[in-house]
Amino acid sequence: MFGRDKGRHRQRALRIYFATDVHGSERCFRKFLAAARIYEADALVLGGDVAGKGLIPIVADNGTLNATVRGEHVTLPTTERERLDAEINKLGFYPVQMEPGEIAELEADPGAVDRLFREEIVAQIQRWCDLAADRLAPEVRCIITPGNDDPIEIDAVLRDADRIECPEGEYSEEELAERIAAIMDQVPPGQASVLNFHCPPYGSGLDTAPELDETLKPVVRGGRPSFVPVGSHAVREAIKRYEPVVGLHGHIHESRGAQKIGKTLCLNPGSDYTADLLRGAVVDIAEDGSCLDFLLTAG
Repeated sequence: MFGRDKGRHRQRALRIYFATDVHGSERCFRKFLAAARIYEADALVLGGDVAGKGLIPIVADNGTLNATVRGEHVTLPTTERERLDAEINKLGFYPVQMEPGEIAELEADPGAVDRLFREEIVAQIQRWCDLAADRLAPEVRCIITPGNDDPIEIDAVLRDADRIECPEGEYSEEELAERIAAIMDQVPPGQASVLNFHCPPYGSGLDTAPELDETLKPVVRGGRPSFVPVGSHAVREAIKRYEPVVGLHGHIHESRGAQKIGKTLCLNPGSDYTADLLRGAVVDIAEDGSCLDFLLTAG
């Protein structure tokens, strides 16, 4: 990367580091912030599904900690709390210490579970915003766009954060197409642009996922799992119409790759947060707005 002949006579004006789908992983978010220094990035973009997936209660009893992790009951000494928390977070869940009576109350009130879950998400996002303010150099932009798994409560936290930019909204396919047009029609003709949509464009090869039936079970055809495109038609049509230089996407963890739609380079770095691995993409933009080069990263 960064040494190809096609970019030899063009100067880099902007370097973007893009990652997505960290699902509450503390280690992946810290790596995301560190990427500004490691890759000498001018802008960091975290493209959706930043929140974790649920709660895992931890019960302290006579010097031990008890929890159900990966469907199995786990008992550890209280001195292992930090390691237990890290293992739970690695799976995309929030560890919450509770008394047995509290767990019974939550089990009897699904609404209370949801409220506590959202509180944990908001608290984590606030910590992450504070961490970004502490660790990022003043000249580095940090853009975070929530995705389909993120509750609306985090929007206010991101908007109020001094070091975070949050251009966000949730729409149907029809509304999304109208929203894209409202924004992109304001771009002067010939002006280069980079688009970040959490959902990848339909049929791009960046949106291939297991086909599910109405019960959400994988569909098997001819003895093999069936895979189908699940991306957005509105996003694909916007890319074809407006021809951005680069499209940054996520959502489908297993569809890591790079594809061209017309003149646009579309990227999905994928996600492997359960392995404490941050997958990302480094994109170099030239002074004339063209894409110099890109690199898919993992670390």
